[in-house]
Amino acid sequence: MRTTHTAAESAQGRPETLVSPLPEIDQLDLPAGIPFTRAMAIGYGIGPNVLTRLVRQGVLRRVLRGVYVDNAVPDGIGLRSQAISLAIPSDAIVTDSTAAWLYGADVRPRGAHLREPEVHCFRPPGRSRVRRPSVNGGERTLSERDIQIVHGITVTSPLRTACDLGRLMARDDAIGALDAMLRHGNFDQQELIGEVRRFRGYRGVVQLRELVRWADGTSESMGESTLRLRWIDEGLPSPELQIVVSPTGRWQRYRLDLGIRRVRYAAEYDGDDWHSTEEQVAADRARDEDLAADGWIVDHFRRGEVYHSRANVVGNQLRAGLRRAARRSGSAAGR
Repeated sequence: MRTTHTAAESAQGRPETLVSPLPEIDQLDLPAGIPFTRAMAIGYGIGPNVLTRLVRQGVLRRVLRGVYVDNAVPDGIGLRSQAISLAIPSDAIVTDSTAAWLYGADVRPRGAHLREPEVHCFRPPGRSRVRRPSVNGGERTLSERDIQIVHGITVTSPLRTACDLGRLMARDDAIGALDAMLRHGNFDQQELIGEVRRFRGYRGVVQLRELVRWADGTSESMGESTLRLRWIDEGLPSPELQIVVSPTGRWQRYRLDLGIRRVRYAAEYDGDDWHSTEEQVAADRARDEDLAADGWIVDHFRRGEVYHSRANVVGNQLRAGLRRAARRSGSAAGR
């Protein structure tokens, strides 16, 4: 790509700099409909600067660090497995958040969306560690039942993946990862609880043993799971999850993240993706008005409050809201 200078003057009297227009995706000599690496693109004559511009303009997207695909190609397990195969050695075993991603669960920790996703994988004991810029590698002891093949990729099973995430991730993220794996895996909470004993003596097993009591796959996002953890840490009565409410005289049915139905109190985690635009804010306001008219008190919490304020701040707000609702209903909840 060349930068050309014209004789035309800008409004400030400086020569204008024109950047050559990018070609359409079908004009590029790249693999059609499948992911490719940065090295492959360079081999096709597409340099790093062009790749960066194509991503910025939405022509391509990064699937993993150093792996790209035409932005028109839909996401799916097939695409993800193809991308992973380009990033790891053939004898590597995919683990942790990358294994969860392959199963359809996005359990990346907070802030990870701002970075190129790296691949977590390990080689069997006795082989050299995977050393690539895009890979977080090492060694891990796995039994035969811990491993399965998904679209040609050797990966830890959903249950083993959940246990590893639950013990190795930060506590606030681990509860959401366990919920996500329960939603996307082939095991239930009792199987998860029963699996913990085999990790006696492993790093993080105390955290895992605690969190499996609360994880049940009902919370629908990492933020919801962490908000529930704040509720539990405050010592409040066990919350109901995904409470369906049909306000009197209204045809709408609303679903609330967690709360206590008998006192009509609920707490909502408002993630940026679904609660930021003018239309979304207006819809939230209309919903809250309907719920308030039906006697509900609903407190909303954003990412910064749930993750970045001191945990007891959110807990105190939850306790105060529940107490307010309980007083109004004459119940002892929240005292």
